[in-house]
Amino acid sequence: MKKSVCLYFQVHQPTRLRLYRFFDIGKESHYYDDYTNRTILKRIATKCYLPMNELLLKAIKENEGNFKVAFSISGSALEQFDRYAPEVLDSFRALAATGCVEFLCETYYHSLASVASEAEFNHQVLKHKQAIEHYFGVTPVAFRNTELIYSDAIGKMAHKLGFKTILTEGARHILGQRSPNYVYTNDICERQKVLLRDYALSDDIAFRFSNKAWCEYPLTADKFAGWIKAKEGEIFNLFMDYETFGEHQSADSGIFDFMAALPKAILDAGMKFQNPTETASKHKAVASLSVPDPISWADEERDLTAWLGNELQQDAFNKLYGLQEKLSILDDASLWVDYGHLQESDHLYYMCTKFFSDGEIHQRFNPYNTPYEAFINYMNVLSDFIIRVNNAIAEKQ
Repeated sequence: MKKSVCLYFQVHQPTRLRLYRFFDIGKESHYYDDYTNRTILKRIATKCYLPMNELLLKAIKENEGNFKVAFSISGSALEQFDRYAPEVLDSFRALAATGCVEFLCETYYHSLASVASEAEFNHQVLKHKQAIEHYFGVTPVAFRNTELIYSDAIGKMAHKLGFKTILTEGARHILGQRSPNYVYTNDICERQKVLLRDYALSDDIAFRFSNKAWCEYPLTADKFAGWIKAKEGEIFNLFMDYETFGEHQSADSGIFDFMAALPKAILDAGMKFQNPTETASKHKAVASLSVPDPISWADEERDLTAWLGNELQQDAFNKLYGLQEKLSILDDASLWVDYGHLQESDHLYYMCTKFFSDGEIHQRFNPYNTPYEAFINYMNVLSDFIIRVNNAIAEKQ
């Protein structure tokens, strides 16, 4: 069997909160920075989404359908595309029409619901599934959880919703001496195939591409294809943020030229492209994979500490999900929407207090000067939201 490359991109934009002061609590319940959300979304659409979608569409046509990619697009991003940049949705629809692009399912709000509430997790996954059907006319059959967060139990929850293929990180501490470049199965749900990210190859593109101090700089498509061909394995899962192209790695770094040349380089090297569902169906699993505790693709630890690693994050997380029962009783549409956006994992990510190797990454995508500012602003918003919930409960009694 030919070696295969599975190329997957995460597309997400958070619904950023406005500066929300203590004196706003109980008086003003619009929480979002609409101007910043619109400005950033339109900037990234111009620098990344539109040119990359055009590039991929061209590559699919030039390679006569032999080039394939996959996306997961959060509900938060879909809402912003619809509101601020409908032309981006049109460009994704053009990709969907080729039949060479797979759209994956995830939590609608890019949340940590999978480690907080199975009911909320189920609700968001089904809501996201409906959104993908609505926008692109396809039904997602493979699953990617927020930030590739995965455990045996999370995989089983996804399987109960019908997802027989799930993507996660090829973390060293769960693989040991094994390679991520094969298909595995969920240890407690053997019918579910697990695809593992090759983080070394993925990060060569996502993080090291423009680093002139890197010993492999400059990276060319032919060189990269040669690395894959020489490496052990059957399937090479290259998973990364879509914003890598033009946003994290600027256009003048040559990242678009690299991506334009990659499909032909892979195919000329005697390999092929597969989407996640094809990969799971055409490759036999080599073993089951035991993941009792959640892993992710974040930071050196590949765990949940990027979002739940300190007391600030845990306090915010516990207070937010402590509202689940009351919200279920109320079943108020406007409260559910705000509750969803307050679950976006980015809010907790901004509170991270890590330093050293991971500190720079956290700071790069953080609109706040300090984690404590992020915590205070979020808790002010959450305090107002709690008042609204409690007032609604009081009125209902």
